[in-house]
Formats: sequence, structure tokens, C-alpha cells
Amino acid sequence: MKIFNLIWQIGLLYVIYVIGTFLQKLFHLMIPGSIIGMLILFALLHYEPFQNLVKDGCSFLVKHLALLFIPATVGVMEYFSLFQSKGIWTVFIVIISTVLVMSISSFVSQMTAAKKKAGCWAEWE
Repeated sequence: MKIFNLIWQIGLLYVIYVIGTFLQKLFHLMIPGSIIGMLILFALLHYEPFQNLVKDGCSFLVKHLALLFIPATVGVMEYFSLFQSKGIWTVFIVIISTVLVMSISSFVSQMTAAKKKAGCWAEWE
């Protein structure tokens, strides 16, 4: 029975992705449909009943997240010639963007923790 619940929850997450893609095509938006789907999911996750509805499916996907990156990594190999000619620039860009993402994420999480500790977000608990 748990497997059917898991399949249903992952299916629901996929439907949200499809809705985002549909909205992107319907309104000819410049934002990718997957991002629109994530914004919809983010909005829905603010409601506790929805959180409980997709909890097991999300946990399963996060637990197996490394497997989801394999197709993307293999897909990059098709563009090996691009990396041969611009390899050093690609490495430089990856390092700089990684440092930026880690720094900004660290700053935001520290600010959030400080505000939560100070009691500014007491109404959220």
C-alpha cells in the first residue's frame, strides 16, 4: 500500500511540473515551465495539508537525488567538444558560480537563523 501512496505523491509533483510547463506555453513566458512549477510547489508547500500530502514522495526523491543527476551528467558528455575548446573558462565559471551560491546560501541561512533566534518569526512556529 505504501508503494501506491509513493507513486501517487510523485505523480502529484509531476502534475505540478506539467501545470508550470502548460502555463509557460499558454502565456509565452520567458521563464522555464519547470521554474514556474517550482514556484507553484513553493506556494502550495506553505499549506500544512499539502505538506502532509506529498511528504513521503518528497522524502523518497530527496533520498535518491544523486540518481537523478546521472542523465544530466551523461548529457553533458555529448558536448565534450565545447568543453575542449573552452575548458578553462568553463572550470573558472563553475568555480566562481559555486562559491557565489555557497556564500549567498550561507548568508541567507545565517540571517534566517538569527531572526528566528531573536523571535522575529515567532508567528511562524
